Amino acid sequence: MNVFSAAPAANVTSLNETDPMKQQIIDFMSGFTIETTPGSALKIPDYREHLRPDCKVAVTFLPGSDFADTIATAKRLKEEGFQPLPHFAARSIVSASVMEENLKRLQDEVGVEEVVALGGAVDKPLGDFESSMDLLETGLFDKYGIREIGVAGHPEGSPDISAQGLKDAITWKNAFAERTGAKLYIATQFCFEAAPIIAWDRLIQAEGNKLPIHIGVPGLATIKTLLNHAKACGVGPSMRVLTRQAMNIAKLMTVNAPDKLIMDLAQYRAEDPNCGIDKVHMYPLGGLRRSAAWSYAVVDGDFDMDPKGKGFKVTRDVG
Repeated sequence: MNVFSAAPAANVTSLNETDPMKQQIIDFMSGFTIETTPGSALKIPDYREHLRPDCKVAVTFLPGSDFADTIATAKRLKEEGFQPLPHFAARSIVSASVMEENLKRLQDEVGVEEVVALGGAVDKPLGDFESSMDLLETGLFDKYGIREIGVAGHPEGSPDISAQGLKDAITWKNAFAERTGAKLYIATQFCFEAAPIIAWDRLIQAEGNKLPIHIGVPGLATIKTLLNHAKACGVGPSMRVLTRQAMNIAKLMTVNAPDKLIMDLAQYRAEDPNCGIDKVHMYPLGGLRRSAAWSYAVVDGDFDMDPKGKGFKVTRDVG
């Protein structure tokens, strides 16, 4: 087992008691979640080499996938000591009976209390469901013992949904949580700079959002890889952070870390009592090993602040 990335630091507090901003960053990153796919799971011999016990790991469902693979990956994660968060992609579910069959198998073979319900990246629904709201309305998550559900949020909008549609969806999800007692949180797409995230958070709080936000952050990856993922996922204006760097062809294979983004969001959360951001969800776009190692280095305080306020640099070798 690679305990290098998994072992916690012996005394984080003493390292940071004189640096409030550094402690803000550590607090913000603590309890981060991460994700994997059934396909990438085949390339990871043992998740315990990269993740610490009880880490929450979302298991994505890609268009055309078999939910049996999601169940198998979730089962493996639980057996290795983690909390799997399987994705339910509404537009890829043919019917309520299929959804119930999948839930029953998931609970019989794995047993989970938390899932993520999304619309899913399919242009035309394969069956009865258009959105995560349709899945919530079935009552099946409650029937099968799901106690917490992540639902989608879009800090920079969505190419598939109008601004009014996004506003209405968050209003509906808040109302659903209130009338049913369901424990919901908003899980967002990744962004590359803090300003649009902060503006979006303030907007939806002003409009009445009470659901905690798990903000998506891109993990360590080359500029080229990040750009490709950003274009595929419809990331908005924050992609300019990458495109400016990509103008220099020599930088395309440079590994980018989200330190400035993390620093700015950590400061926002620490200083604004109305901040709705609760925790960080890492998208390991350049591979789980590297993103996990970097994230744990930050949690352990193994980083130095940039004296010019441009971010921070991890001092541990994360590969």
